[in-house]
Amino acid sequence: MSAEATNPATPAPATPSPGLSASPPLSTSLERGDPHEQGVPPSHRRKSRPRIDLRRLGRAALLGTTSRDRLPDAIGHVAEAHRAHHPDANMEPLRRAYVLAESSHRGQMRKSGEPYITHPLAVTLILAELGAETTTLTASLLHDTVEDTEVTLDQVREEFGDEVCYLVDGVTKLEKVDYGAAAEPETFRKMLVATGNDVRVMSIKLADRLHNMRTLGVMRPEKQARIAKVTRDVLIPLAERLGVQALKTELEDLVFAILHPEEYEHTRELIVDNASRASDPLAEIAEEVRTVLREAGIPAEVLIRPRHFVSVHRVSRKRGPMRGADFGRLLVLVNEDADCYGVLGELHTCLTPVVSEFKDFIAVPKFNLYQSLHTAVASGDGEIAEVLIRTHQMHKVAEAGVIALGNPYAPPSEEQSDEQSEGRPGVGGRPVDGERVDPTRPGWLSRLLDWQEGAPDPDTFWSTLREDLAQDREITVFRADGGSLGLPEGASCVDAAYAQYGEDAHACIGARVNGRLATLSTVLKDGDTVQLLMGQDPASEPSREWLEHAHTPAARIAIQRWLAAHPSPVTTEDPATREAPETTETPAAAGRPSVETPTARPTDGSAARTDAPRPAAANAVVDLPGASVRLAGCCTPVPPDEVTGFAVRGGVVTVHRVECAGVARMKSSGRAEVAVRWGDTTECRVTLVAESFGRPHLLADLTEAIALEGVAIVSATVEPPSQQRVRHTYTLQLPDAAHLPGLMRAMRNVPGVYDVSRAQHAAAATQ
Repeated sequence: MSAEATNPATPAPATPSPGLSASPPLSTSLERGDPHEQGVPPSHRRKSRPRIDLRRLGRAALLGTTSRDRLPDAIGHVAEAHRAHHPDANMEPLRRAYVLAESSHRGQMRKSGEPYITHPLAVTLILAELGAETTTLTASLLHDTVEDTEVTLDQVREEFGDEVCYLVDGVTKLEKVDYGAAAEPETFRKMLVATGNDVRVMSIKLADRLHNMRTLGVMRPEKQARIAKVTRDVLIPLAERLGVQALKTELEDLVFAILHPEEYEHTRELIVDNASRASDPLAEIAEEVRTVLREAGIPAEVLIRPRHFVSVHRVSRKRGPMRGADFGRLLVLVNEDADCYGVLGELHTCLTPVVSEFKDFIAVPKFNLYQSLHTAVASGDGEIAEVLIRTHQMHKVAEAGVIALGNPYAPPSEEQSDEQSEGRPGVGGRPVDGERVDPTRPGWLSRLLDWQEGAPDPDTFWSTLREDLAQDREITVFRADGGSLGLPEGASCVDAAYAQYGEDAHACIGARVNGRLATLSTVLKDGDTVQLLMGQDPASEPSREWLEHAHTPAARIAIQRWLAAHPSPVTTEDPATREAPETTETPAAAGRPSVETPTARPTDGSAARTDAPRPAAANAVVDLPGASVRLAGCCTPVPPDEVTGFAVRGGVVTVHRVECAGVARMKSSGRAEVAVRWGDTTECRVTLVAESFGRPHLLADLTEAIALEGVAIVSATVEPPSQQRVRHTYTLQLPDAAHLPGLMRAMRNVPGVYDVSRAQHAAAATQ
């Protein structure tokens, strides 16, 4: 039996805490708060559905008719609300579900003293008002039967089918006797996994929590606070992500009243004081907007949307003293998408727009399906009114989110099938391959389901879930292959790597963001293009530093699991006693002497290098009798580069590429140029710079790639890593200058290498 049920002989007193006794039932009238700001208190609401008398419903549940030829009186409100959204709905499943629920809960009482059946009735009414389809309402009536009565899942399946059974099972709590302190987190884990297959599971849970929060005043204060905190940390973010703003905002107000009673009372006084004012500036601006749209010939409804408690509290803290227009927003409802932009144009033309307040969530919908145009206009006396512009269908989805889509897993209708055959996805339909279309596009849910598998410990799951849900904004980044990744705001390249590759991201060695090289710690922005650079070495491993930049649970859990399985060896070795870096002999190429290259960086932080012999004579010819020729080390020219020469001390002519920076300096100092041409031989010496991400065995792989091209390494320098980047400088002897492009290409193909270029650095002009 749930915590809401009690022995009928000892009902608890119904004394709700301050602020909760007057909580209104959910209403989907158009005068409710904006999609982010609903749950308006009774004192600030213009229209509201009459409050349901739960005690009367309880008596009707016990005494009302249950004949097969008519609906029981107790579910008349549910039937009325359901038919408003689904006129042709078959009410027989609801009648049978009510009969089973009422008979199985008979004799159980809530702690408020009401018959327990009033709870599933109230939950079902909430969902019916939001437009839920019949299967959801049927499961809602039965959602506590398996948990609190002798009814079994097999009975539910036999009587109502697999879908209803799945939904009921999804919201059924796990027994504390089996799970102990882990019962609550494991129940949520089970519920989220079920939601991954059917989002209607979470719809029922949210409505269930809303009704329990409305009646939470009968609980002890400490239990109220505990339930309110879980609601704040888990269920309110889930309601936001599923787009069910009508439930989310009322839950916010109820939590606000329990956890912050003083601030709640202060906010209530602000709302009451505003309601008592003689004039309403928001109503005056609304009438002005109606006039503008009427003269423009745009059919539209202009409504005033009072803010709910939490919204008023946030605005007062942000803006200071509240003005009359701050207590609500204007909602403009039109029939077509194009009319939304027509309304926007008229308002910005005929009134004074506040341009900084404009946002277009129609062209770029939010990840929770929300679509609307947001703007603000100023009146002559300085009052600023925020305006929301959307179609009636957008408004329905803004209020109810996934619930407004009916059964998202039903086969497509004939009209939807026609849309899909024309390349337009029908809402709630199936693609050609038969896979389910996810109407909410919840990349967040897929990520959550992935990382929860790697968090077997209930405490880790519970704390990580709260952290994940606290990240309430999502960005979309694009992969190099044209795909996309949904990530929470603030995610880094580390998060993108694990989102795309899972645990294979351990081998990630870097990234390019919008075509530019970036470190893995780079924070991504909405719309960025990310190319992840993956190493091929099986020994590749994540860095402990990555944890500092991992924003998503999937990345953190994968990195922590790898680090736990591969603990760092503990050493007490004095760095001063370490041996010199090991060297490896590079295979000789084309019969030339081999050279030694370093495979580890020095412990003193200096660059590792080999002894570089003096450059050999160049295959260049100068028109200066008796002069010897030397290729400049600053630009390392090779055939067929365009070159020029300058005489230096000792009768030597240094040959530079014409675009070398040293050429301009020597010309400006008055040095005379010496004509230079390439000789008959194509053999040449060149200096290349390879830039890479640090990883094990990279130097060995680079030298092997060079050797395979038939090129000899004359000298090599490896600078100490900086920000996980390593710079290699090679002086190479090529048998033919024509081999240079292929050599550079082979070096770039080594995993971890992101650029190879000719040496081009400042050098002394005189020697």
